[in-house]
Amino acid sequence: MVVAGGGDSGGGGGSCCMRWWQQHNRNHYHHHNYNGHCNGNSNGGGGGGGRVVASGFVFCLFCFVIYGLIAGLYGWVILTPSFFTYERRGLPWLGCQEDNEGSWSIGLFFGHSPFSLKPIETADVWRNESAAWPVANPVITCASASDSGFPSNFVADPFLYVQGDVFYLFYETKNSFTMQGDIGVAKSIDKGATWQQLGIALDEDWHLSYPYVFNYLGQIYMMPESSQKGELRLYRAINFPLQWELDRIIIKKPLIDSFIINHDGEYWLFGSDHSSFGTKKNGQLEIWYSDSPLGPWKPHKKNPIYNFDRSLGARNGGRPFRYNGNLYRIGQDCGETYGRRVRIFKVEVLTKADYKEVEVPFLFEESRKGRNAWNGARYHHLDVQQLGSGEWVGVMDGDRVPSGDSVHRFLLGCASVAAVAGLVVLLGVLQGAVNCIIPLNWCADHSGKRSDTLSAWERANLFSSKVRRFCSRLNRVPSFLRGRIKPNTYTGRLVLALVFAIGVALSCAGVTFIYGGNGAEEPYSWKGHYSQFTLLTMTYDARLWNLKMYVKHYSRCASVKEIVVVWNKGIPPKLSEFDSAVPVRIRVENQNSLNNRFKMDPFIKTRAVLELDDDIMMTCDDVERGFMVWRQHPDRIVGFYPRFVDGSRLEYKGEKYARRNKGYNMILTGAAFMDSHVAFRRYWSEQGKEGREVVDKYFNCEDVLLNFLYANASSSKTVEYVRPAWAIDTSKFSGAAISRNTKVHYKVRSDCLMKFTDMYGSLAGRRWEFDGRKDGWDL
Repeated sequence: MVVAGGGDSGGGGGSCCMRWWQQHNRNHYHHHNYNGHCNGNSNGGGGGGGRVVASGFVFCLFCFVIYGLIAGLYGWVILTPSFFTYERRGLPWLGCQEDNEGSWSIGLFFGHSPFSLKPIETADVWRNESAAWPVANPVITCASASDSGFPSNFVADPFLYVQGDVFYLFYETKNSFTMQGDIGVAKSIDKGATWQQLGIALDEDWHLSYPYVFNYLGQIYMMPESSQKGELRLYRAINFPLQWELDRIIIKKPLIDSFIINHDGEYWLFGSDHSSFGTKKNGQLEIWYSDSPLGPWKPHKKNPIYNFDRSLGARNGGRPFRYNGNLYRIGQDCGETYGRRVRIFKVEVLTKADYKEVEVPFLFEESRKGRNAWNGARYHHLDVQQLGSGEWVGVMDGDRVPSGDSVHRFLLGCASVAAVAGLVVLLGVLQGAVNCIIPLNWCADHSGKRSDTLSAWERANLFSSKVRRFCSRLNRVPSFLRGRIKPNTYTGRLVLALVFAIGVALSCAGVTFIYGGNGAEEPYSWKGHYSQFTLLTMTYDARLWNLKMYVKHYSRCASVKEIVVVWNKGIPPKLSEFDSAVPVRIRVENQNSLNNRFKMDPFIKTRAVLELDDDIMMTCDDVERGFMVWRQHPDRIVGFYPRFVDGSRLEYKGEKYARRNKGYNMILTGAAFMDSHVAFRRYWSEQGKEGREVVDKYFNCEDVLLNFLYANASSSKTVEYVRPAWAIDTSKFSGAAISRNTKVHYKVRSDCLMKFTDMYGSLAGRRWEFDGRKDGWDL
């Protein structure tokens, strides 16, 4: 695209680009004929044409700068990376770099059978005073490997090796420097609640993955995938679990995702060879047999067993297992994307001459949280084993994004930028800055000087004339558009404004695609662990529309385990009315009391509870940050709305007052994390009885009372503030709120402050400054 200017730009314009160009055009340029614009050197028009080409270029450059500034501001305000999630970006020695293969991590599951596996958070593992109870998946991530000194972009392909009560977990870890797979190993002595990263068990000069570990005659062997080497290798442990030596090369074939199983007195080797001509990638399976896992191996009569659609589970997806006397094989469904899900097949016939299997249901509950879930997009590997206790344990990998997501987002971002360039040219055309799309001297058949050889070639080629006709027609577009759309009319200005607005939207979209990450609002680990919390809200029938929107939004947050709705008044809704990714429980109360918010609830299964009013909407990332801070300070009320109570005045005021005093001593529990056991017991203690009567009297102040009870129980800091990126009060749209008259609401709360001060003592002397933590979340 080459641009050229003309003088008659018309009036008006929908943006600063347009207004600037009109003024610039009036001050410096005059009309030029069409040929001068498009030839640039014809019959004395070249000088003017060159000047207007430059002026048109400046116009487009100026528009690009405007769009760039807007997109940059958008990125700075909206896409500012969080302290914990993106602190590693661009630093490979810290690991967890964005990788086109995905962001795989590993979870732990328990069940009474291999077909009833539930995630570790449902098993009440590590139920003690830790703020990380219940432990939640994933248990191994790139961060846990990288923080142990082994930079990793992702971890996948987990295999368990159980010795008594000790779990050893071998897995593929993609090295952030070499960008190849190594075999890492971790150890757990508490049923998978905590894992000690032991290091890299195997590192070769080629890619390694799928570390199939097994025992044979008292020796421990590992058979990782080494297809880049062009052979299947078997290693033997000489100092388990970190030292291994090559025992032998099993087969001189680049088999991938292979395992060995003993069945009916024979050893069987299953694997896929994608190197053969005509092989369908991820849709091929071969079988080999031997009287020893050490070989020699002979091919199955029906090889390849499969060579069909990649979605049907031909490629292995983990260790085979036996259950109720039957042998089962795990395969990968790679239809929608690589490693979309695992599929289970019951082996019915396995002989040297025949093989038959049939798919059986695998009732694995996929998360509905999308990219916010660690395995929301795919899970492609499962190793399930039976423990000595009879319980089954499984390890499974998962990813929140499909394969190739980073490249896909980059291409979409580039397409958005290209579309913006097209819109800039369109603005230039409508404003008179661009009169020529393709100069004729760029076409092979233009009238300028060229060699005889080129002229002869052009005459003999029909293509040349077609190109020239196309260029000529394209160069008529500016005149045609300006004839139809007059910039100095109301319709013209509206079109200009619309084009400019679309350009702004595309600029922001391009920044989001390229720099905005994968779109997931991920949880934050604390001391290498993830956990979950219960979301509790209190409402009634007049706010049902608020509640539906609330449940749909917050149920997709990664760490939310359950939503409890305290129903104070009216007929409760049916659970089927909610679009929720987590269980919703409605607790109907007999009395319409604000004290119900903190009622003891034995059905709450998490230590952490987020008390969040149904009229507050904020991002899942803000919620996750608050949960992270609470896990560091589980003895405190951690919330998003700070207040400062001056002991000398006892007048309730808003957040601005706390800001002016550069500190706070109270957190509103309408949006706050707390220890459900501690907070609810304190609230319903004998000490709190008189305060609860005040709450019922005023139908207000339950959050103020809890702050006083916390302060009365400890002389140390009892509240912690987390600043949300943004929060919307949806009650302003419905009018259904007890605090819609702010003046009256504050007066009632001031009365509560005086009464609670008489009952429990003053909050004077308690003041904690903003910006007191290293995370920068309390500004």
